[in-house]
Amino acid sequence: MSSRTNGSPPAADVDVLIVGAGISGIGAAGHLASQRPGTTFMILEARDSIGGTWDLFRYPGIRSDSDMSTFGYGFKPWTHRKAIADGHLILDYLQQTVADKRLARHIRFGHRVVGAEFSTAERRWTVTAERADTGEQLTFTARFLLLGTGYYDHGEGFTPKFAGVEDFRGRVVHPQHWPEDLDYTGKQVLVIGSGATAVTLIPAMAGRAGHVTMLQRSPGYIFSLPSEDVIAGVLRKLLGRRRAHKLVRRKNIWLTRSMYKLCRRAPKLARRLLIARVRRELPRHFDVDTHFTPSYAPWDQRLCVVPDGDLFKALSSDRASVVTDRIARFTESGILLESGRELAADIIVTATGLNMSPFGKMRLQVDGRPVDLSDTTAYKAMMLSDVPNLAFALGYTNLSWTLKVDLVWEHFCRLLDHMDAHGYDTVTPVLHDPAMERVPFMNLSAGYVERGIGAFPRAGTRGPWTVEMAYEKDVERLRDGPVADAALHFTGARRGR
Repeated sequence: MSSRTNGSPPAADVDVLIVGAGISGIGAAGHLASQRPGTTFMILEARDSIGGTWDLFRYPGIRSDSDMSTFGYGFKPWTHRKAIADGHLILDYLQQTVADKRLARHIRFGHRVVGAEFSTAERRWTVTAERADTGEQLTFTARFLLLGTGYYDHGEGFTPKFAGVEDFRGRVVHPQHWPEDLDYTGKQVLVIGSGATAVTLIPAMAGRAGHVTMLQRSPGYIFSLPSEDVIAGVLRKLLGRRRAHKLVRRKNIWLTRSMYKLCRRAPKLARRLLIARVRRELPRHFDVDTHFTPSYAPWDQRLCVVPDGDLFKALSSDRASVVTDRIARFTESGILLESGRELAADIIVTATGLNMSPFGKMRLQVDGRPVDLSDTTAYKAMMLSDVPNLAFALGYTNLSWTLKVDLVWEHFCRLLDHMDAHGYDTVTPVLHDPAMERVPFMNLSAGYVERGIGAFPRAGTRGPWTVEMAYEKDVERLRDGPVADAALHFTGARRGR
């Protein structure tokens, strides 16, 4: 990499270098601090604060779409009364985690990782990062590289090409880049989209806006949950926070997994139950068949959760409405639909989705050979075939993201223990069966997945090469299963051992 090839020393050398100070990166650091106190590590974060997605997104009402007893870390109980939490509460929780584990001294902000190269001869990664303030490129070296970058492109959200958008005289906003000066008080707001962001924005904006309309091309499944977990509150009083945390976590994992399994095994029954629940939340005259009856089976796309039915309450009032139609074009005063109807708006919010980006767009090389991620196969959904000493964490699509993150970093710490015990320097997953069928890393039919998943590593179809979106299977494989197997190639007893 550039600075190293010029002979300059690295800015720092550590055992483990973590990229990203969001949920995944902080989780990795927390596990290392607890389970491997002698391991040196550093976090490089492109932004000037922790939180990742939760610091980037500032749109009204941003909140978790999973219960916080499972979205929080296993090593740090979630103690707030809200089970579906607002974004600022999640940021507070992450800041408390950093403070509790004394992680702040390990984080370097404003360092965007642009590339990393592994040297087999040196048995180390050389990582190049660009400083946000000066543009200077620095290098860091590490034995292991951990990627906690998630899979969203933080630079740009997804907006389809709308005809006539330049004609609109109002303001067009994407939720990923919410303007601090946007005043929507008393305004006619049109939100394009029907996913998690849209169903969050509608009730959050409805209180101040003159009227908010959700314009969707097709409906999705919406599920209402209480924002507070009554059982969790009782258990905390009876058992204390830490003991209650374990029970509540198990309860919510079981409930969520049971719901998912019902949807996949009996989709017609689950469909009837989900839509019937929506009917109970809305007035009798409401056209549920048009606006809340999807054409696909439950969990072909992610189920959207709304706390305390806030979306349905907004739609039941005169503050918000929903329109299901296709956009013909933007006009000076709003949007013309294919049905011929025109919707007037002062502000149009394009909650049209996100772009996927593997590993923060960094360039990876091994001994000067560029790594094409789409050519690699994921080992245990946390390492890459033929790439030494690298691990990553991508959370579940059908369960809380952090449940997977916890299991991955627990397993990584066990892997380090194993390598230290045997004097190994490097570990590389090797796919011995090139004829094995390879499939996309994720199997959701959501638009953002279909657009971007081709750039990601592939999954295999058997053995440790499968990507399991099933917590119980990952517990068996990552927490309880052996570290070493025939697919892992260990090399190099270190000198002096």
